[in-house]
This record gives sequence, C-alpha cells and structure tokens, in this order.
Amino acid sequence: MAIVFITGSADGLGRAAAKSLLDQGHRVVLHARSADRAAALGQLASRAAGMVVGDLRSAAETKSIADQVNAIGRMDAIIHNAGVYTRPSRGSTPEGHAETLAINTLAPYMLTALIERPDRLVYLSSGLHRGGEGSLDDLDWTKRAWDSAKAYAESKLHVVALAVALARRWPKVLSNAVDPGWVRTKMGGASAPVDLDTGQRTQTWLAVSEDSAALVSGRYWHHLQQQQPASEASDRIFQDQLIGKLSKLTGVELPEA
Repeated sequence: MAIVFITGSADGLGRAAAKSLLDQGHRVVLHARSADRAAALGQLASRAAGMVVGDLRSAAETKSIADQVNAIGRMDAIIHNAGVYTRPSRGSTPEGHAETLAINTLAPYMLTALIERPDRLVYLSSGLHRGGEGSLDDLDWTKRAWDSAKAYAESKLHVVALAVALARRWPKVLSNAVDPGWVRTKMGGASAPVDLDTGQRTQTWLAVSEDSAALVSGRYWHHLQQQQPASEASDRIFQDQLIGKLSKLTGVELPEA
C-alpha cells in the first residue's frame, strides 16, 4: 500500500481523494491551511498517517509544510490538489505576490522542489488552462490590470507545464496533470455537472494504480482519458523559462535529475 500526501485535503476534491485512498487501504498525509481547519477533519484525521498545517499563500508556511512532510518520511505519491479560483483583486501575499499565482503555481513548485522526491506526482489543472497562454511577460500581475479568470487560467497552464517538464527532467518519477472537470465543490458550486467521486478518480488512480495505463508520465488527463494540453504546456522552451522565473520569484531551485 502507498503513502500519499494531498494538499488542500480539508474539503472538496482533496478530501474526497483522501477518503477514497483510505478506503482502498492506502496511507494518507493530510494538509489543512490552519489548525482550525485541521481540527474540523475529525474522523478522517484519525484515519490518516499524518497531518501537516500551513497556508500556501505564504512562502514561509509552504516551506514549513515541506519540512513537516519530510519529517513524516518519504511519500510514494503527492497530489498537488490545493488551489483557488477567482479572486476579486490581485491581493498580496506576505512576499508581495498575487494570491492566485502564489497558491496555484508558486506553492506546488516550491513543494515539488523541497519535498523528498516521490515516485509519482499529480498536479490538478483545469480545462481552462488553454486560455492561459502568454503569461511569462507578467507572471505576477505587476503590470497588467487584474483579470481573475485569466490569472486562474495561467496558473493552471503553469502546473501542466511543470508536470510535463518534470517528466523530462526526472525520468524516474511519473509526473502527470489532471483536469477533474467542473466538480460540485464549494469552488465549483452546486450546479456543477461532475460529482465528487468522478472528480477525484483520475488523480487517485494515477497516484497509486499499478495498471499499465497509469504507469506513464508527462501526460494530461481528464476522466481517466489522456488529452492534448495547450501547446505552451508541451513547449520545452516555455517550460524552462517558466521554471527559471519560478525559481527567481521563490528563491527555490528545482533540482535536476
């Protein structure tokens, strides 16, 4: 059985994925952004292999999350699930970054670089990532007028590009990105067409399955099927430029193979 760390597992898709994996007999390390949210996990927390706490808006707390996970031990898989959708304004993190960029892009990048390398990495993206091309000129929204939908799309493009880049850079790691669809969560709303179980199924399958179909890397998935991502996501020049900019913004280097 595998041990899997899931970011943003206090509710929504992250919690559904954690419950699914626990029900299958796997071990799960949960994450909540605050002690209050961690305490609210109740029975799910009692079944978990560990709990880490930290707000992904903050670089310092993100680094602390990495330290907490490393103290528990090496993970077999990590599901980078946590994310935010629309923000009414750019916002500003403790380091001065746009909140959407910090949570959706910088945090998974930093955790990838700082947590002991697992066998599998899964990044939650969105079909909306296809509207995120052309982000590198103003990654942190310091020049452009704020556009919450565009910022979200860009952040989801970033994680697909990161997943594909890691498949190339770290050939011993299976790295994939997933579009879970428009799911009935607090983020997605009650009218969303996809139920929680369907929404979590692909990422948990990629994290633990020994099916030959799941033992691939550098792919983009939707409901257990491979799809073609936006062209920039597969562009090696874009990937390398993105990683260079993320390294500069965070002060964290992504290790080579």
